[in-house]
Formats: sequence, C-alpha cells, structure tokens
Amino acid sequence: MNRFRIEHRVREVLRQCGDNAPRVFQRVLLALVIVVGVQAAAAPVKLVEQDPVSTIKLPDGGYLLDFGRVAFGNLLLAPKSGSKGELTIRFGEAMEDGRIDRHPPGSVRYYEVKAHLDGRDEVIAPPRNIRNSTPPAVLTPPQWGVVTPFRWVEIEGWPGKLRVGEVKRRAFFDSTWNDHAASFQSSNAMLDRVWELCHYSIKATTFAGVFVDGDRERRSYEADAYLTQLSYYAGDPNSQMERDTFTRLMKYPTWPTEWAPHMVFMAYADWMQTGDKEWLAQHYDYLKTKTLENRAGPDGLIHSTPEQMGSHDVVDWPPGERDGYVFTPVNTVVNAFHLRAVEDMRQLALALGKQRDAEVYAQRERTTLVSFQKVLFDEKTGLYRDGIGTDHSSIHANLFPLAFGLVPEDERAHVAEWLAQQGMRCSPYAAQYLLEGLFENGESKAAIDEMIAPGDRSWRHMVDSGATITWEAWDARYKPNLDWTHAWGAAPANLLPRFVLGVEVRRPGWSEAEIQPHPGGLRFASGTVPTPRGTIRVSWKMTQKFTLLLTLPNGMKAKVLVPATEGSRGVWIDGQAAMVHREGAWWVVDKSVGGRKSIEVR
Repeated sequence: MNRFRIEHRVREVLRQCGDNAPRVFQRVLLALVIVVGVQAAAAPVKLVEQDPVSTIKLPDGGYLLDFGRVAFGNLLLAPKSGSKGELTIRFGEAMEDGRIDRHPPGSVRYYEVKAHLDGRDEVIAPPRNIRNSTPPAVLTPPQWGVVTPFRWVEIEGWPGKLRVGEVKRRAFFDSTWNDHAASFQSSNAMLDRVWELCHYSIKATTFAGVFVDGDRERRSYEADAYLTQLSYYAGDPNSQMERDTFTRLMKYPTWPTEWAPHMVFMAYADWMQTGDKEWLAQHYDYLKTKTLENRAGPDGLIHSTPEQMGSHDVVDWPPGERDGYVFTPVNTVVNAFHLRAVEDMRQLALALGKQRDAEVYAQRERTTLVSFQKVLFDEKTGLYRDGIGTDHSSIHANLFPLAFGLVPEDERAHVAEWLAQQGMRCSPYAAQYLLEGLFENGESKAAIDEMIAPGDRSWRHMVDSGATITWEAWDARYKPNLDWTHAWGAAPANLLPRFVLGVEVRRPGWSEAEIQPHPGGLRFASGTVPTPRGTIRVSWKMTQKFTLLLTLPNGMKAKVLVPATEGSRGVWIDGQAAMVHREGAWWVVDKSVGGRKSIEVR
C-alpha cells in the first residue's frame, strides 16, 4: 500500500471514530501519517513532539511557552478537556522585554496566526513564506504543514488553565542523529558552551533532509553544504544527508566562483569518511568540471572577467567581511581554491586507479603553484597579495593558502603568526578556514581565543546573546538581513573535535585515524567522536607533563602525535617507553596504536 492510500485510510478511520476514539489512538494514527510521509519525501528526517520547558501565565491572561531552544516545526494543540474557543498564537525566535519580539531584525522569525479550538487535536502552523517554499528552495512534505524556526510561543484566548501536554512543538530532525554520540568538555566553560551551541545547530538545521543555508531561502549552497558536512560528521557518521545534498547541488548549482570547488571538497570528504569507491566513481566525471580549469591561462592561473570579479568571485560573504580585498583579474583566493580542488582531484583519481588523470592533475598543480608563488607572494612582507596588480594583503589572501597547504613550509609560521595578530576580520564562513590554518600551524591558542573572544565577532557573542542555533553573520550590524539558523556558522562543531581532541581521519573509511591533540592553553579536554567504525574516546591533561587516554573502536589503528612538553625526552605507552621521533613541537609515535591506550609524555 503506498503512502497516499495509507494516509487516506488513516484519515477515514479517524472520521469514523470521531470523538469516540481515545485521544492516544488518534495521535498514534496521525503520527503514522506523518512518519510515512516523512519517509517517502525526506527519508532522513523524523518528527519529535516536545513539551515546553516552561509555561508562564502573562498579566493579560495569555501564556508564554518556552521550548528551551529554537527548532524548525509547528504546534500541536491537544486540549484534554475538550475546550473550545478562538485563539491568537504567536511564534518567535527573539524576545523583547519578556515578550516575543514582534519586530525582530533581519530574517529572524515572528508569525501571528488565528486558530479555532474545537476540542480536537489540531496542528497550528504559521503562514507560508513564498521565498523559502518555491524551488530552488528545498520543499518539506506538505503533510507536515508549514514549519518555521521558533523557540517561544504566546497563546491568547485559551479557555481555562493550560495543562501539561496540551500544547506541544512538533520539531523535525535528522532521524539518525544521536544526541549522545558526540561529546566535548574542556577546562574552559565558555568553550564548552560554544561546542554545545554549534553541535545542536547542526542537528536543528537538518529539518529539510538536506543541508540548507538557513530559513531565509532554505536553499542548498555548496560552501554551506561542505562546512555543514564537516560538522555533521562530528556528530553523526552517516553520509546519507550529505549525499542527498550533493545530488541536489548537481541539479541546482549556485553562482559564486569559489562555491564550485566546494563540490570537490565534499566528494573528497565523503571518500575519506566512507572509503566508498562506487559512489565516488559515479560522480568523478562531474567533479572534473568543478576545479575552475576552464578559466586557466597558459601559466595555470585562473583568470576572472570584469563580470566575474564584480558578481561571482566571492572571497567572503557578506561583502563587508572581505577585509578591503582588492579584486583583480588574477586573484589569490580564487586560485587558492583551484589549487586545493586540483590536489583533491589528484587524490581521488589515484583512489579510482586513474593513474593518467592523477599525473595530469599533479603536473597542473606543479605548474600553477609555481606561478601562484611567483606572482602573488610578496617577498618583502612575507604575505600574499590579493592579486596581480595590487600590493594589498587581506587576511583572506593569506588564510586560504595557509589552510590549503599552499604556503611554502619555511613561510608558514610567519603567515600564521600574522593571521593570529589580525583577529576575526572575516565572516563565520571564512573563520572555518582561518582557524584550520591557525590550528595546523602552531597557533592553537590564538584559534581557541578567537572562538571565545570578547566583543561581537566570536561565538562567545552568540552564546552571550542567547543564541541556540548559530547565526549567518557575527551580528546584525554586519549583515542586516541575517538569519539565526545558519549551520555554516557552526565551525567549532568540527574544529574542536578535530584539533582540541585531535581526532581526524587519516585513511579512507577510518581504517586509520590520526590523534593529535592541540591543547592551545587549555588544561584538559575530553570527549567522544563517532565514526563509521565506532566511537573514538579521548581524554587528555596538560600539567608539567602531557597525559592522554585513548580508546579506539575494534579494528581501527591510529597514528599518534602528542605535544613535546618542555624538557620532555620521550613517550610512554601503558608504562612502556615507545619508539618515537621528534617533528617540531610534536613527539610522533613510530608505530600505529590500537585499542585502549594510556599515553604519557615525560
């Protein structure tokens, strides 16, 4: 029996039962309709009914319900007493003087609806927003009703006392998400709150079954999708939602220049996460069109037309976050993305046994990198210029080459140190790459400090402002139409497990992990990281020595690198001296480890 016949039959049964059907039975049948619909239209998503965490009687006789955190959904009214009446219901994301803000900034949501309470269960939803409910927006199944992000609800006109269970939020989340699969704790309470904000942000924005850019458009964008993918993996190792997003982006590609190479990044991340050659092979030829190679000149560098410079080359978003970037026909950021995509394609070609393609990509990378370094790097300042024809060096012209491994090894420390001194002069999007570069190049403390810095350009500002889902921009004064439900702003959800806990995939499919904790001034940190092979558990402490407790899933090995504390002479594993060698600030364990290990730097 297909979904539509099931739905028709369930509703026919409800009509026949009328008021004689027990309320629980009615709601089970209604839930069946929703679940079947969800599975047919958006397999990864499930409905969760939530009670408010608090209900307050207002001076005017109405009620204020707080659901604790923002989620995408609508309301279920289930009056136990068979109450009837005319209601006014307000949905909101923001508060003002103890009431829902009826005039919130930007794309922050507020809706007011009228409803008739007739003693039966009823779904109450806000009006349809045409901007996020017509293609290429991602459409949610019609049987859900309209969904919107909200935390608070005001109800006017409820007859008598509002009882527990009579109003529930119907929220929609990824069906495979396990709230307890990932965890993070550290010696810094604010950093822990930042992780919790970002971790929940990924869960809350899975309502559409694919990764979308927030509520204003509900559209999949390549850059948003890749950043969300990284953070999603840190909470749920399943790859289905990422792949569904990838498929959608093949049908609805977007306009920014640098967004196209993000498709290569997504496929490379999928390969490392899953080790699935079959899926990769199916998309390989398509990926070859996403490196920007069609815009390359004889020297390998990517060229931009005036139109592309004016409206397609993004650098950062919103435009005010570009740190004064000077656009030129050959610019550093676009070429950095090209080089990173070419290197990823070389690796993917090797994975598929396409040796000739791999050689072509390797040669292209060598040629372009020589030109890139020759014409875009300023030997006097030790920094990259924004492009040919300007001496201006923005942080973007340097953070992307650093994150993508393009900076010559003997120049990386200088570029990283310079970036650490500049502060957060970029958007939450570019912050993903800025902080990656800092963590990977000896500036871990600066990376952590940026996350929790005072002022309005950090995740601390979101936490202090009461956010429960990350924002599209640091503040409304940097993007007046920002929304408060943007997963690309959740970078710490992947950065903290990858760098502070130090857990990264080393070989495709997690056959081998890399464990390299970056203390960054913290005294301790611990947590769990889910992988397709099982959970990795990490707990470390930094005193006068460094100690690490590590538990790997059965069958997984890990390369281990630990901080070479001052005066240390080696590493002991389970009380036995290990064979190690020194690489800069790290002791590197020569043999991969497995199982549960106690590791100590002495």
